[in-house]
Amino acid sequence: MKEAAGEANLTVVAIILIAVIVAVATPLINSLMRSSARRSCCTDAGGVWKSNNCIAASNDRTGQFDSAGYSSCVSEAGQ
Repeated sequence: MKEAAGEANLTVVAIILIAVIVAVATPLINSLMRSSARRSCCTDAGGVWKSNNCIAASNDRTGQFDSAGYSSCVSEAGQ
């Protein structure tokens, strides 16, 4: 009977550890996904991602950066 109780306690500990790992990892993964989506929108709009901002490329002489397109992409992605 003691072995069964020990196994049950080990199962509870494992479940708690899994819950803690999920609680820590979920915000980190969400943040990485948001950042990746914003970078992708920036590149699609013809910009360059620097210091967590989308800016026009310094060598963009043709005016290809579409800030409205970037804003639209980010809002569609739910960012």
